[in-house]
Amino acid sequence: MQRRTFMNQLSAGVAGAGLAACGSGSAGGTGSKPTFVLIHGAWHGGWCWSEVVRLLAEQGYPALALDLPGHGITARFPAAYLSQDAAALSSEPSPLAALGLNDYREHTLKVIRGLTQDGSGPVILVGHSLGGATLSAVAEAAPQLVRRLVYLTAFVPVAFQTVLEYLMQPNFASSEVPPLFVADPRVAAAARINHNSADPGYAAKGRSAFYHDVSDAAFPVIANLLTPDEPIQAFTTPVGATAARWGSVPRAFIRCTGDRAIPIAVQDKMIADADAFTPGNAFVQKTLATSHSPFASNPSALVEALVSLA
Repeated sequence: MQRRTFMNQLSAGVAGAGLAACGSGSAGGTGSKPTFVLIHGAWHGGWCWSEVVRLLAEQGYPALALDLPGHGITARFPAAYLSQDAAALSSEPSPLAALGLNDYREHTLKVIRGLTQDGSGPVILVGHSLGGATLSAVAEAAPQLVRRLVYLTAFVPVAFQTVLEYLMQPNFASSEVPPLFVADPRVAAAARINHNSADPGYAAKGRSAFYHDVSDAAFPVIANLLTPDEPIQAFTTPVGATAARWGSVPRAFIRCTGDRAIPIAVQDKMIADADAFTPGNAFVQKTLATSHSPFASNPSALVEALVSLA
């Protein structure tokens, strides 16, 4: 790799996201392995991909795990979350209220453009859960930058253009996530979960929803990294996916059969709706017998699936 190419990629990654790992060769150019760009879901950050990045690097794949705006090191917490004032937490406006899907899209596009501006090949864009909306929005805006979209038990807004509409469908009724919300989203302008709750029953419900197959030792560490607020605009902003642009990008869906956050019936319905929307470009499907969070419970199996899609 030429020094200028390397420095361009490094500066773009550090400025936009934090460079999680960088393999040899250019980002997907001829004779090199493609770069994975990893998008986290609600209440998470780039940290959740750490084992995935490591395992991909061991196989020679460069990978970049982004913190979306308002997440990771840029997260901001309600004061009531830090003090654990339950009454105030139910109504305090979110410090992230102004953020939304458009911010996530633009942040991701800047990073991908930085990685590909030297003429390197397009990236493999992976999104988990709510991150699927960002995947679709990015591919609609710049399909030429994406080699493949990989939805990891993620939302694929096609039949409905917002994630909120999917949350309101009958097949989402078995999800264990909505009962965790501790604030009126119309007041807080966020979907708020109290990951630091001292109530053991509530904490157990949170673990069951997202991480029921991680160890007793691992879950408290994960819970300490989760953020309470996901801006409501991330759920209510239309994605605007079209068959001509988003639908032109090769895509895959990694199903998680033990998912209690996005039930498998919802996953399969979104796959079917998308395939009907672009029948000439159907999902490649992979299946993992995990919870909503295989990057924590079985990262080796997840990386095997990702590598098979490279």
